[in-house]
Amino acid sequence: MNLADRIRERAEHYRDDISAFLRDMIRIPSESCEEGAVIARIKAEMEAVGFDRIEIDPMGNILGYIGTGPRLIAMDAHIDTVGVGERRNWDYDPYDSYEDDDIIVGRGASDQEGGMASMVYAAKIIQDLDLAKDYTLLITGTVQEEDCDGLCWQYIIEESNIRPEFVVITEPTSCRIYRGHRGRMEIKVSVGGVSCHGSAPERGDNAIFKMAPILQELEQLHPRLKHDDFLGKGSLTVSEIFYSSPSRCAVADGCSISVDRRLTAGETYDSALAEIRALPSVQAAGAVVEMYDYARPSYTGLTYPTKAFFPTWVLPEDHPVCQATIASYRALFRAEPIVDKWTFSTNAVSIMGRYNIPCIGFGPGHEDQAHAPNERTWKNELVEAAAMYAMIPTTFLTLNKKETGQ
Repeated sequence: MNLADRIRERAEHYRDDISAFLRDMIRIPSESCEEGAVIARIKAEMEAVGFDRIEIDPMGNILGYIGTGPRLIAMDAHIDTVGVGERRNWDYDPYDSYEDDDIIVGRGASDQEGGMASMVYAAKIIQDLDLAKDYTLLITGTVQEEDCDGLCWQYIIEESNIRPEFVVITEPTSCRIYRGHRGRMEIKVSVGGVSCHGSAPERGDNAIFKMAPILQELEQLHPRLKHDDFLGKGSLTVSEIFYSSPSRCAVADGCSISVDRRLTAGETYDSALAEIRALPSVQAAGAVVEMYDYARPSYTGLTYPTKAFFPTWVLPEDHPVCQATIASYRALFRAEPIVDKWTFSTNAVSIMGRYNIPCIGFGPGHEDQAHAPNERTWKNELVEAAAMYAMIPTTFLTLNKKETGQ
């Protein structure tokens, strides 16, 4: 039996353990900045599996290590979730969840605790088969991603000084290989006015009315944004609107909106702000266009402020990390993988977008399950992902030695 067959056999052996661990995590509500209890559950599973070293950093991220080899390879799952939304839209309890022979339903099943369950048991497979001789595998369960994607890895890289050779992002990909996604920005546009009594609005300057043409021009800007053949086009939408007024019987003296701006290849922080600032309605209103800041304390109480800017990234298909992931898939499943990209954003906005550490994506679950009622994942995909995570490091090192002649 070759290595791929042995890895696949061990992954199937742990099918029930992976499912049980995932269901335990789903049972623990773990919205951003409230992940402490699920981190404790992950630590217990890592201890039971036999990780060589387990740490929880000051932000609250859990870092589990397998092996002591000189080359550091990392795999990441964020373990915070969004809320459940309108409960009436759920057919099952979002935390008690539902399970049958094929699926597991519950908040976090696909986004993104399924990846965590598969990673932990990939580490067990690596131990069983004694694969971590030439490398150390770092498995991270990271926090606050739903609030501020990549912030956790800004901390890991900047404060803990950890820089792996590459990182496997285990966000849901339907067990396809993803090598990039658009970036994003959170932009605030604000206009001021002058309040007065609502019975004589001509005495004031209504900020809500001043915002109206800005909203129309933003809607017209969206279809004109830059297009990239791989990532698709940039996009924007207005996601929130706020106002200030002395009362419901007064003219509004302030109005602001939030713009969710997705950045394709070739678009930058500065260019996206400049496009909005150049709109005639923005200039006529004297509107202020600025980036949001993020400074919310983690569950440990640590605040690590950053700008709400999340860079675009793309790993070339001929990059050794991408080629090793493709080779791993072929060896395990005797089929050609689909190589694509995410629609949404991941922690790779920091890992590769800010710090140029190569990232590749492969995860159980489907992107359309993220943030949806009746969120689910598929047991076969959990098993396949565990096999891939166990296979990728060895394949990468084997191919890398061949290429470098070592």
